[in-house]
Amino acid sequence: MDIKAGIQTAIILAIFAGAVYLWVGIQTIGASRRLVYYRLRQQRVSQGWRMIITALALGVVAFTLGRWGEPVIYSFYDPSPTPTLTPTITLTPTVTLTPTITLTPSLTNTPSITDTPTMTPTPFVPALVATLYTSSVTPAPNAIFSQLVFARNFNPTTYEAIGPATVFINPITSLVAIFSYDKMTPGAQWTAIWYRNGELVFYETQPWDGQVGGYGYTVWEPESKSEWLAGEYEVQIFVGLDWVVVGRFTVEGDPPTKVPTPTVTFTPSPSRTPVPTLTPSITLTRAPTTTLTPSRTLAPSPTLRPSNTPRPTDTQWPTSTP
Repeated sequence: MDIKAGIQTAIILAIFAGAVYLWVGIQTIGASRRLVYYRLRQQRVSQGWRMIITALALGVVAFTLGRWGEPVIYSFYDPSPTPTLTPTITLTPTVTLTPTITLTPSLTNTPSITDTPTMTPTPFVPALVATLYTSSVTPAPNAIFSQLVFARNFNPTTYEAIGPATVFINPITSLVAIFSYDKMTPGAQWTAIWYRNGELVFYETQPWDGQVGGYGYTVWEPESKSEWLAGEYEVQIFVGLDWVVVGRFTVEGDPPTKVPTPTVTFTPSPSRTPVPTLTPSITLTRAPTTTLTPSRTLAPSPTLRPSNTPRPTDTQWPTSTP
């Protein structure tokens, strides 16, 4: 038995005991009138009034427990919410159309299209979100979450939703999903994912920084109210990669139009047109230098004829020796 159930039991017992004391007290006072002795009669009357006062005190106790008992106890002990089983989704069978045209018995009407009910897929953590997990703590497999309660605001002290609903009318600034939990592992990764008509619009994931049991919430407050488009919204809660609870609500009406922010556009100033480059003047080509006239070659001087070689004189024959 958790704290809430214990308080409710105490209130019921106090009311029941108060009713018994009140009835017995009235009967005792009535019976004392038939007594002859004065002292006995006064004792019975006093006893009856004590029972009536006790009944009134029990009524005050029951009222006090119902009004302030649970918040006072939660200030000393962590709340332990009652586990709420998530209802399974029951598929509604489609209506079979009855043909109005009676066909000839020899012909068999074969329907061209058969409506097959589609199964709703089990919620899962998108890969984009799963890559952001930072916790290495293994979550407890038996963590329990209650059904989600949606509201525009809530009491941060008692986690009581202010104006809970399942249909919200624009304009909307933010919405919060409140839940109770038990058997959570501190430090384990938990994730809240918000969908609109099956499209991911917001998510938050981080290691669990709360207690083992208590109350928690997830809130979406976009930068602009224009993001609250009309449609069917769904919020899924995961512990690790395991889905634990899902809640749905509807947004109706057109959101306020986002006012565009004016942007300052600078008009470029005209640039100066570059002055055309002057074409260089024609370079004067130097006239070729005058080729020197070759000097006249002197005629070779006449070769002197060789002088006549004198002929040898006649050799005289030797004279004979006598």
